[in-house]
Amino acid sequence: MLLFACGVNHHTAPVAIRERVAFPAEILPRALVDVTGREVAREAAILSTCNRTEIYCSTPEPEAVVDWMSRFHSLEPREVKPYLYLLPGDQAVKHAFRVASGLDSMVLGETQILGQMKQAADKAQAAGTLGLLLNKLFQRTFSVAKEVRTATEIGANTVSMSAAAVTLAERIFADLREQSVLFIGAGEMIELVATHFAARNPRRMMVVNRTVERARELTKRLGGEAAALTSLTELLPEFDIVVTSTASPLPIIGLGLVERAVKQRKHRPMFMVDLAVPRDIEPEVGQLNDVFLYTVDDLGEVVRAGHDARQAQVQQAEAIISTSVNEFMHWMDSRRAVPVLRALRDHAERLRRHELDKAHRLLARGVDPKEVLEAMSRGLMNKYLHDPSHAINQAGGDERDALTHTLSRLYNLHAD
Repeated sequence: MLLFACGVNHHTAPVAIRERVAFPAEILPRALVDVTGREVAREAAILSTCNRTEIYCSTPEPEAVVDWMSRFHSLEPREVKPYLYLLPGDQAVKHAFRVASGLDSMVLGETQILGQMKQAADKAQAAGTLGLLLNKLFQRTFSVAKEVRTATEIGANTVSMSAAAVTLAERIFADLREQSVLFIGAGEMIELVATHFAARNPRRMMVVNRTVERARELTKRLGGEAAALTSLTELLPEFDIVVTSTASPLPIIGLGLVERAVKQRKHRPMFMVDLAVPRDIEPEVGQLNDVFLYTVDDLGEVVRAGHDARQAQVQQAEAIISTSVNEFMHWMDSRRAVPVLRALRDHAERLRRHELDKAHRLLARGVDPKEVLEAMSRGLMNKYLHDPSHAINQAGGDERDALTHTLSRLYNLHAD
């Protein structure tokens, strides 16, 4: 079993690259079936978030997975490879454990990534691409993440992406109670951000979404208005703050739309946060004088401000992960012996059945059961000992010494 993890994240690639290799929810099942159906990987699971796209897989040719990811997104491998990491074996295991524990996140110790990894495992399971190896990896990953969060305070004092968005908005606007906020999308990220903004009691809040019912569900809990995404053109000029996070593969807010909105606002400033990957807002919007546009990467500076308070917990978390990696690799090593152990058991079963059949025939002829049992036990002993005895007798020199040592260890023998 050959385990690998490959991908890009916020450490290795800017959002302009990450959005090109992302796997939106609607294409993820097809991608999983494709990568295993083409026999590029025997098992595969894909984790795709705003900060990372990673493929965990069992494959004898990891470079083929890299090439597949490039082709799937209609990219040349040379466009992706400078940003990719390809982690084998224990490095892949350690990476998975660190990601789930929040040690590899832009927000150190954040918990959202664990849920996203669980969703990745569930989708791979549903697609039929999660086999013995990856199932064991993910189950162990979730267990390690729980242990890290229980034994350490790695998540204490966490400055989340959603809180960072509010912090940046307060740098632009002195009092959020006087501002109007528009949320585009109704997923988990928007709900988190909206919760933080709602705590500041803005003058007006609205959620627009492709499905108005989803938007209404969110506004029932947090307050505000709901509207369809088709109303965005008319609504955009009315809002000072815009936060967007949808699963759209293409930008839904273009330069022209924002230019018209700024003009209607008589150039009053707009604060825009694009939390989507691929991006919801065209990058050129950030060049407008009256628009302050931030992406997930831009929020990193605010997020990192809270890291120092949690660094003392990192060393303890890394120790837990290191021990867990060794345990998992021991399990993987033990799996290599499974075919031999299975063959040994099959061989023993054949010998047992042969002697049992002989015993049944003797009993049918009326032979004394005590004699039958004695013959069967002696026959089993001779057959079980024949092969190892023959191997030792035929070997010579160092080979015989090695076989004798191995046999003594296997059967716990102490020759006097």
